[in-house]
Amino acid sequence: MNELLIIAAPDVVAKRHEWLQSLAGERRLSDNTLQAYERDTRQFLTFLTRHLGEPPKLEDIHTLRPADLRAFLAARRREGSGARSLGRHLAGLRSFLRYLERKGLVNAAAAGAIRAPRQPKSLPKPLTDNQALTLVTKDAQLQEEPWIAARDAAVLSLLYGCGLRISEALGLTPADIPAGTKTLRITGKGGKVRIVPLLPVIAEAVATYRKLCPYHIEENDLLFRGARGGPLQPAIIQREMQKLRGALGLPETATPHALRHSFATHLLAGGGDLRTIQELLGHASLSTTQIYTGVDSARLLEVYDRAHPRA
Repeated sequence: MNELLIIAAPDVVAKRHEWLQSLAGERRLSDNTLQAYERDTRQFLTFLTRHLGEPPKLEDIHTLRPADLRAFLAARRREGSGARSLGRHLAGLRSFLRYLERKGLVNAAAAGAIRAPRQPKSLPKPLTDNQALTLVTKDAQLQEEPWIAARDAAVLSLLYGCGLRISEALGLTPADIPAGTKTLRITGKGGKVRIVPLLPVIAEAVATYRKLCPYHIEENDLLFRGARGGPLQPAIIQREMQKLRGALGLPETATPHALRHSFATHLLAGGGDLRTIQELLGHASLSTTQIYTGVDSARLLEVYDRAHPRA
């Protein structure tokens, strides 16, 4: 990741570089998140330079007050940042400050004292059943190489058929999908482990990819590979999805993440209960699942009328 010129004292610049490197290496954050955190902290240090009248040093960051962070967020809001962007700004700053705190260089209490802005309850729209099923078939893929077409179909099948996040699908190894298995053990956000069913059609898509893949993959290596044999990056699947949208006439909301959303929405429409869907998605709270699947009040009232003895 390219780091742009920032305005800060050399000690801050060096520690910020170390922090970004640790995010990329140890925590393996996505390229998009890394770029956002780089941009957010660069903007913050530029703001501090104006705020303090000179490039900030570590001792300046050590003495930050909640009011300083609120002033930065207020400045970003005046420049057009919405609630989601402000929440990400704060998340990036907290991560950076806590890294410095673990190194014994600053006190990160100021960041912990700031409450993130309330986020709007907006979600990607689900695809229709037919749209989702078309996307995940091998014949729909636009790649000329058969093994790459099979790879893309297998990844998209896991997103829609198992409700996986793209990072979870690309983190699978052959050992996670032994021959004949009917379930997947997935470690999701926050280390939360869940078990999801593996339908035969999805297992078959993965098996087809493995049969066609020209690279030897050890049992504990990453299963999905790029064209040159390295680990498959999320951006590649996102670009392929963009091409598919154009070829199939799908809306801009047809993204890899929308397949996970469609998985939950279609299960709910088919009579699945929220608690089960919560477990399959790996959500910590049921309220998250309600929002994520776009549960409408009419259907909840219908379930209430059918189930409650006093209805």
